[in-house]
Amino acid sequence: MDDGIGAKLQGSNVFLVGMMGAGKSTLGKYLAHRWGYGYVDTDAVLEQWAGRAIAELFATEGEPAFRQREQRVLAEVAACVRLVVSTGGGIVTQPLNWMYLRDGVVVWLDVPVDLLLTRLRRDPPKRPLLQRSDWEQVVGDLWRERRERYAQADIHLPITDGDTPEIIGDRLGALLHEHLDPGRLRREPHGRVE
Repeated sequence: MDDGIGAKLQGSNVFLVGMMGAGKSTLGKYLAHRWGYGYVDTDAVLEQWAGRAIAELFATEGEPAFRQREQRVLAEVAACVRLVVSTGGGIVTQPLNWMYLRDGVVVWLDVPVDLLLTRLRRDPPKRPLLQRSDWEQVVGDLWRERRERYAQADIHLPITDGDTPEIIGDRLGALLHEHLDPGRLRREPHGRVE
């Protein structure tokens, strides 16, 4: 379905942010196909460049070194155009990353913590920050810690159980039509589109 968003974005990237398990990768691939855009997952690029899995990078180098690598990947990706970009859940925690994210439109996939836990239980956590017995508590803590950072996104997109990529894509398309002026990106000075 062509909703005109690909043309209206005029090459600007769309960055999907949100917690692990929010569906950024699934939605990102769907939107890229729908809009005629390329698709990039920053975690996949980072693993490819490093030649190692993220879990291994965390274990051998630690989180600060991982975040530096993640920032370099984001800088490279942000220099491209016509991409839907799925970002790692913690990318919003580094202030400099927002400079790169602001090169495009930032969309927060806001999934309630109980739904995140349900999804992560179906797909047991392989993520480095969840390699512990109390991982469900960690998810809740990260969700509370990061919400304010995610809320800096241009578009807030609440996700509920049962939402399909098609349904989410339709809702996001309507929000993007509101957010984008006919000839250029429109930034709200003190707000976002919901």
